[in-house]
Amino acid sequence: MAALCFVTSCAAPLETVTKAAFNDEPELVYTHSTPPPGAKEGSCWGKHVTPAELETVTHQIQLQPAEIRTDGTVSAPAVYKTETSQRITKERRELWFETPCAPALTPEFVESLQRALKARGHFRGSVSGYIDLRTRSAIRKYQASQGLDSSILSLAAARKLGLIAYDFEDAG
Repeated sequence: MAALCFVTSCAAPLETVTKAAFNDEPELVYTHSTPPPGAKEGSCWGKHVTPAELETVTHQIQLQPAEIRTDGTVSAPAVYKTETSQRITKERRELWFETPCAPALTPEFVESLQRALKARGHFRGSVSGYIDLRTRSAIRKYQASQGLDSSILSLAAARKLGLIAYDFEDAG
């Protein structure tokens, strides 16, 4: 059952969109009806959305200068207005990546995944065959070193872990 929670986007035309959040992970979207443009039929995809980063900027704007007498004393202080605005420092990003399809995510596959991650020092839990929080954390640690900060297993990572054979016809 937990393996079914790992389902990502497959090109089969279903009308379902499921969103989930895990810990501090940006929003994860599993969609079954909208794979990325150019996706081959029957392929499965994960979508990692990183929200925009905003910066709040506060400015003091002088509305009226101070009134200064001829002897140098201030008869009325300057009047200021505080304005606060936000600006985007980093744009929102959507990253699509190919994933193993749901039928491949059997308990045996997940056990092999957990053992492979454990052998590389990323997984510290018991091999259970379920994609639990520890497994997701280990997937994220493994993939982050390869430039994908996501707890959804990518097809590329599964291949590098030796869990899925390379498709040399697709390679070129």
